[in-house]
Parts: sequence; C-alpha cells; structure tokens
Amino acid sequence: MREITLSQAVNEALAEEMRRDETVFIIGEDVAEAGTPFKVLSGLVEEFGTGRVVDTPIAEPGFMGLAVGAAMTGTRPVVDLMFGDFIYLVMDQLCNQAAKTHYMSGGKLNVPLVLRTNLGATRRSAAQHSQSLHALVAHIPGLKVALPSSAYEAKGLMKTAIRDNNPVVIFEDKLMYNDKAPVPEEEFLIPFGEANIKREGSDITLIGTSSMVQVCEAAADILEKEGISAEVIDPRTIVPLDEEALLKSAKKTSRVIVVDEGHQSYGITGEIAGRINEKAFYHLDAPVLRMGAMDVPVPFTPALEDLTVPTPETVAENARRLMSGEMIHAA
Repeated sequence: MREITLSQAVNEALAEEMRRDETVFIIGEDVAEAGTPFKVLSGLVEEFGTGRVVDTPIAEPGFMGLAVGAAMTGTRPVVDLMFGDFIYLVMDQLCNQAAKTHYMSGGKLNVPLVLRTNLGATRRSAAQHSQSLHALVAHIPGLKVALPSSAYEAKGLMKTAIRDNNPVVIFEDKLMYNDKAPVPEEEFLIPFGEANIKREGSDITLIGTSSMVQVCEAAADILEKEGISAEVIDPRTIVPLDEEALLKSAKKTSRVIVVDEGHQSYGITGEIAGRINEKAFYHLDAPVLRMGAMDVPVPFTPALEDLTVPTPETVAENARRLMSGEMIHAA
C-alpha cells in the first residue's frame, strides 16, 4: 500500500469530497493561494476556484458565523481555523449556535459543518500557538470531536465528518503533518465512535489520543523488552467515545494509563479514567492513571517545553510503577 503524509491525506479527503458534492466548500484565513501556513490545502484553489476555497479577513468570529448560516441553508462548509488556540474566538458561533441549532429548531434544521484545526506542543511556538484545547469542545452537547493519529485516520475521519449532518471539530497534530502512513487509494471512511486497537497486549492498556498514540506505541516497544505486554488503543473520536472497546481492554489487562496532550486537569484523561473506574472497577488491579500535559502555559524554551508533555519514557516508567503495584498519582 502506498504511504502518504498526514497533510496529503487531509488534502485528498477534501478534494474527493468537493468533487463528490458541490455544496462542500472551504473557508478560512490563507486557505487559497497560500494553502494554509502548513500547506495542507495546496492546489485546491487551482482545481475548485476562489468560489469554493474562500480566503477571509482575519475575522474568525465573522467567517465562523457565516459558515454556520451557510450550513443551515444547504451547504457543507469546512472551516479552517489556522491554530487551535484561536478557537476561543469562535466559541459562541460554534457552541451556542452550531451545536444547539438542531435541538432548538425541533429537528427542522441541521448544521453539517466541519471545523478543522490543530493541537500540539513542542514546536517552539510558545503559549498562544501550542495549546491542545479539544476538551473544551468535547464538553458541549451537539458537537462531535475527532482526533486523527495518522494519515489513515486523517483521511477517513475527514470524509466521515464532511458527510455528517452534525457539526464536527477535527483536531490534527501540527507536528504530524509530514508523518507518513499507509493509506489506500480506493475510497474509505472511518465510522465515528469506533476505537482502533493498534497493538494487542495482556498486562496493561495504554489509551492514547492524537500524537499520543505514537507515544504509547513507542512506550509499548520499551516495555516489551522488559517482558511487559502493553495493549495500545486509539479512540479516534472522543465524541462519540467507544466506551465499550476501552472497558473491554481494561477488564482484560486490569491496568490502564490514559495519555493525552491536553492539560491534565479537567481534561480528556479524567473523563476516560472516570468512565473506566466507574464501569470496570472490580476488574482493576490499580487505579487508572492519567497522563496529560502540565497545567502551565506552554513554554517557548525547548528545555522547558519538552518537559510539559508525556513521552515514551515517562509513559513506560509509569507503566512499570503500576505493574509493580505501587499506588501513584500522575505529576
């Protein structure tokens, strides 16, 4: 199977859906000739024109509101938010309008809108361009939230999102745009709410989101050399969440670590850990351990920034401590 980058996978998904459905269009800052700062959308304006790949002023609330209205009246906008950190600027349009319109209209209106943006630190972009804010929108009923962990997931989840009649937020890790993975040339979609078991194991379960899936896989490699069999699971979407798959693995291994790049407090790690503790408690040999980013603004200096997010080594070390029976709390 061919290998392409995550950036190419997103580009392919958008192009295929725009050819399939003329109501799909892209809107955002620097999406046309520039192809976004990460060049993810390069070439799309040449094929589809400026009427469907629409550059906007630096006015996130404005073009997000425009997209919500367009979605309510028969189109399928894909809103490009340059950095996930800018999501604060569109929260009213996203959370008070897009997320609630179907309910408040008594089911008469849909908002088939995709907001694609990014997350992730360790790019030396400092505190205002390095946040992982997916937990904010996962808290809002009416929104679906997807976190692709590779080019394969990026393409399959994007195509599913565009065809969904509900608003979907997709967060891509900005450090993964050049990472390659096998992606079929034939069409495929990845259903929301179906986790992927990346690696079978019997001693401990490592649940990772987005780029933390790769961190968990690397940690599993370290642990394997020490005789510890780690199962690695990628939820793919956190709303809806494949709770059944996560509980099944937790009951099998009896030990679980949840790894996410969002801030640890009040985040995705706590939600997943809470569900497992509630519904698989009597199958656990240790409390579910949470590993998120430090609760600090993301530093600019590399020496400090690299300390703020989980690594294969820190995940492996905490797995050893769980396996030893030591009762621990994540730092």
